[in-house]
Amino acid sequence: MSDVERPSEYHRRLPYGERVAADPVLGGPFFPFEGDLQVVPLAEPVLPEPPRAGEPGGTSCHTCTDPEGYAIWGDDQWILKAGLEPTGLQMIALLVPREHYRLDNLPPELTATLGPMIQRTAGAIRRIPGVGRTHFNRWGDGSEHFHVWFLARPLGMMQLRGSMIATWADLLPPVPDEEFAVNARTVAAALAEVSGTPLGRGV
Repeated sequence: MSDVERPSEYHRRLPYGERVAADPVLGGPFFPFEGDLQVVPLAEPVLPEPPRAGEPGGTSCHTCTDPEGYAIWGDDQWILKAGLEPTGLQMIALLVPREHYRLDNLPPELTATLGPMIQRTAGAIRRIPGVGRTHFNRWGDGSEHFHVWFLARPLGMMQLRGSMIATWADLLPPVPDEEFAVNARTVAAALAEVSGTPLGRGV
């Protein structure tokens, strides 16, 4: 890709095809690796960007195709999904609106309930025995359908603080299926104390 095709000054100054140094993260308190590591070479920008799931030209929207697949709780506006794949954390969950919206076109009535739903979901996950805190993130590169991720940080496990918790979720031994199902029921029941209904593994 030529400099002309790189869309901004930020893009034009990056060292494409080279390995950047890993030093800024090596030895950090939350970085889960040590020893001789190499950063993969920086890839050129892909323009136009490939469509996400649910966008024209992309794969179908998983949530719209199977609205209550992996759902553990739901009400008339929101669904909480969990157990999409094995995880080394007590809980990774995904909060999605029932209707297909992006963040930028989320209607006011849903936007007004998003904050309270984040509070409720974070609190419900902390009901799981051994959970210290609930982290939550919105990445949005996989699916157009708006979604917020929730990750349980185990009590006392201070290495798992910060942005690398998602990597730790892949590295730690997977939570047994039966235990995860109990955790899902705990979260669903806590949410249902205010509104909505346990679904699937949350029943």
